[in-house]
Amino acid sequence: MFTGIIENFGIVSNLKEDLNNLHISIKSQITSELKIDQSVAHNGVCLTVVAINNDEYVVTAIKETLDKTNLNFLKVNDKVNLERAMKLGDRLDGHIVQGHVDQTATCINIEEANGSWVFTFNYDSKLNNVTIEKGSITINGTSLTVVNSKKDTFSVAIIPYTYEHTNFNTFKIGTIVNLEFDVLGKYVAKLVELNK
Repeated sequence: MFTGIIENFGIVSNLKEDLNNLHISIKSQITSELKIDQSVAHNGVCLTVVAINNDEYVVTAIKETLDKTNLNFLKVNDKVNLERAMKLGDRLDGHIVQGHVDQTATCINIEEANGSWVFTFNYDSKLNNVTIEKGSITINGTSLTVVNSKKDTFSVAIIPYTYEHTNFNTFKIGTIVNLEFDVLGKYVAKLVELNK
């Protein structure tokens, strides 16, 4: 379980294909605090640490993960949002995040809003995921509040702190991001679908 509050950046230092898997090496300031078998969210994707060497650690993404997330588009030197699993008893500053990406979305607009930014994303609504006005959404692992919710688009407002401390500062029109929809909303959507 995660909260969607990004702890740090990681920088992709190496990518190694192994059959259908991708071994991703990450350099990070939190590497010294990690241990093998620990879960860490990478752009919102929960992956297991499989090796550690000095300030670099390795995680492995399988084909299904690569097919459903933006990890398949990573390049060496890319910034990745990192969050370690939450500790039982800690404050839940974001919202309940599982680290299981539902689908990707594309950034279709970036608007500077006098000291903050509004990012708009388009996603495939045929996958039965929905957003609601003022509901929670996780973008690349970052817990955010939805504004301007529509059938297949939504926006989020980004304050300067979030812009500086996540990889939102690397987004451009066309950037593909990972989405994890609110877990409660997913259960409600499934119940509605079953009762049709």
